[in-house]
Amino acid sequence: MARILIIDDDVDILSAAKLLLKRHFGEVTIEKNPERIPFLLGNYSFDLILLDMNFTRDVDSGKEGFQWLDKILDIKPEAKVVLFTAYGDVEMAVKAIKLGAKDFVLKPWENEKLLETLHEALNETSGNEATAKHQLIGESKSMKEVFERMKRVAETDANVLILGENGTGKDLMAQALHRYSLREKQAFVRADIAALPDTLVEAELFGYVKGAFTDAKDTRIGKFEEAQKGTMFLDEIGNLSPVVQSKLLHVLQNRSLMRLGSNKEIALDIRLICATNENLSQRVAEGSFRQDLLYRINTITLEMPALRERDEDVELLAEHFLKTYAQKYNRTVDGLSAGLKKELYRYNWPGNVRELQHAIERAVILCRSRTLSVEDVFEHGHMKPEKASTKSFDLESMERKLIAESLKKCKGNISDAAKELGLSRAALYRRIEKYGL
Repeated sequence: MARILIIDDDVDILSAAKLLLKRHFGEVTIEKNPERIPFLLGNYSFDLILLDMNFTRDVDSGKEGFQWLDKILDIKPEAKVVLFTAYGDVEMAVKAIKLGAKDFVLKPWENEKLLETLHEALNETSGNEATAKHQLIGESKSMKEVFERMKRVAETDANVLILGENGTGKDLMAQALHRYSLREKQAFVRADIAALPDTLVEAELFGYVKGAFTDAKDTRIGKFEEAQKGTMFLDEIGNLSPVVQSKLLHVLQNRSLMRLGSNKEIALDIRLICATNENLSQRVAEGSFRQDLLYRINTITLEMPALRERDEDVELLAEHFLKTYAQKYNRTVDGLSAGLKKELYRYNWPGNVRELQHAIERAVILCRSRTLSVEDVFEHGHMKPEKASTKSFDLESMERKLIAESLKKCKGNISDAAKELGLSRAALYRRIEKYGL
């Protein structure tokens, strides 16, 4: 019953796509003018957006596609966007994925491939990511200890707080907790607080009734109600405003909620999992996070180790991502060179597993032989082996460095870093994803 929006300035493409997709989805809306995107998103609800990358003004660079992708994610940070491109520019499409798109499809498309891609992207809406790409993998002592603790905790309904740097796999640990729990057959619902504008957080989490505020044209349930009987995962919980912290505390204490604009209590039965890269105890001491809420959410704490603390897993993860992306992109790449294995261990991986994943994905796409080399992984990206001393002054490298320094200065606080950099939280969050920070 999913609602699909297709945006392409080629009417033949629109007609063909609609003819195919209307047999598989609940509702398919087509639009040839991208200028109508803000109106459509403001007045209608879509589960997935299929967006062309090249429009009339800019035939083959993808620039307009990037601009509209950014606009969509500013309006609806939680939007699921899959890209259309007719030029086979895989590297351009991968860049768009780093900026927030879920996947891409090349024109002319294969029907089964298009349907498979859309279904995978839609499955992420409820937090179920494709297991071929996203698994918790590790043989190191630190990861085995986390796995063991997770399995013991998962069987209970205890609230869990997952700690760790960006890119360590906190979201995957939350999914693992759900899969091993007694609620595994129920919904797993994810809400990324950092990606939601402050003004929308309360409405997204708790829902609202028609007329609750200016744009509330219909009654809508929130994420917590979607998770009824299942698991609710609040990612980057440190970004909650004091007002929403207070309301969340009320929900946890009373096991019930009220939608915005309503005075009716709705009984709630969920298992809560939260995650953050911040030091919440320090935030409590500073007065920016409620101590009573912290007590409620961290009945059990799981800490994800940084990749630099689990060297034994680097090669294992690299080989896993190599196999995954060689299959996805139909590449005949099947090994890591001895030199590359050495450099993988030497590199510090500040972006953790996410950075390694992106590096291997890019290398698989660009590699011209059957074996990945040092140059494939490090020289084609913006990473450099530890021994390299040459400085890079390209704009993306400078932006990455500036963002990393700001995050460090602000101790991982997304809101403070965004304010210092002059970005919205959603825009900063997309750049963090892009650079694997």
